[in-house]
Amino acid sequence: MNIFKRWMGTKLHTKILAGLVAGVPLGLILGPDAGVVEPVGTIFIRLIRMIVVPLVFSSLFVGTASLGDIRKLGRIGLKTLSYYIVTTAIAISIGVLIAGVFKPGSGIDASTRETLFKSYQAEALENIDIASHKPGIVETLTGIVPENPVESLAEANMLQIIFFALLFGIAATLVPGDRARPLISFFDAVSEAMIQMVHIVMKMAPLGVMALIAAVVGRFGSEILLSLLSYSLVVIAGLLLHMGVIYSTAVRVFAGMSPLEFFRGIRPAQLIAFSTSSSNATLPVTIECSQKNLGVSEEVSSFVLPLGATINMDGTALYQGVATVFIAQVYGIDLGLGAMVTIVLMATLASIGTAGVPGVGIITLAMVLETVGVPLEGIALILGVDRLLDMCRTVVNITGDASAAVIVAASEGDLAAVRSGRGSEAI
Repeated sequence: MNIFKRWMGTKLHTKILAGLVAGVPLGLILGPDAGVVEPVGTIFIRLIRMIVVPLVFSSLFVGTASLGDIRKLGRIGLKTLSYYIVTTAIAISIGVLIAGVFKPGSGIDASTRETLFKSYQAEALENIDIASHKPGIVETLTGIVPENPVESLAEANMLQIIFFALLFGIAATLVPGDRARPLISFFDAVSEAMIQMVHIVMKMAPLGVMALIAAVVGRFGSEILLSLLSYSLVVIAGLLLHMGVIYSTAVRVFAGMSPLEFFRGIRPAQLIAFSTSSSNATLPVTIECSQKNLGVSEEVSSFVLPLGATINMDGTALYQGVATVFIAQVYGIDLGLGAMVTIVLMATLASIGTAGVPGVGIITLAMVLETVGVPLEGIALILGVDRLLDMCRTVVNITGDASAAVIVAASEGDLAAVRSGRGSEAI
């Protein structure tokens, strides 16, 4: 009874971490049969994704309609896009640099390469085919404008939802008098209800996380892990470097926030991101953490975070830099300075519009490889550990989104004083 009471009184992020840790031995014990517990994790992800569209649309509409000054929205948008583009370029540069220094591809012998090809060639070809049909930049930009907003909401097309919600909010500010107030109050209530639903769903998080981790560990081949250990370590080191140096420096310099305070506040979202490998699925938790734990205003978080979950993929971009150089090294292809610059530019562009769903980084990687002349079939070399690395890079993706929200809010004077013990942890 005492253990049960102590468990019920434990903070949720601690319970989630316990579930994550417990999933590892469970996956090792069950092995390939670990898939039997995966439906629990799948239900958890579906519950979170169920909240994403109504939460993003309602909170973004309310935030925009409540601004009053459209010029402020323009400033927020410009600051957000500038931060995302700069940090993405830095992330790719870090990936290319550390892969060039440590040369993880030089340790892969011919026999290992052939084994990896045989195991993952079919999956690699499938991703290459998907990448070949990916829309170009112009098509992506025109596709932001929805033909049918209801269809966009039904299909969870985040860029189109963001565009319509912003335009709808701006239109509400132009309605004379207080005639738009009932509409704004309605969506404000919807937003609050969605936040409460997040709290309800998060009660299931420890079990969901344990099931997801167990399924990944059960399917994860130790031989593949060992053969790609150097590559995996270089990617993870780059991700930690980007988080620990770039984001820490940014929140300290531009927001005056302690990095420890920042990472403590965003910790629950990071745990969910690691277990789900989806920026979109983590979005409701990221919004909640940013508002309640970091003091970001609703009008800033409701704009910056949904946009970041759609176009800001620093972790994915860094991984693409390492993966491109790694595959080139395995093939003995020498990438000069021009090719390195091309990788940075292409990976930055490819990350824009990348859906915040598991595994999409492999598809955009194919575009980068094709641009610098590295064989696309080389994707098969890294698919064996991609699921694990996808979990790690998603953590960086949502951390970058939260850092942008904190910095933009501070620059607009919208960062509340919830720090240094003056606020309470929301999740």
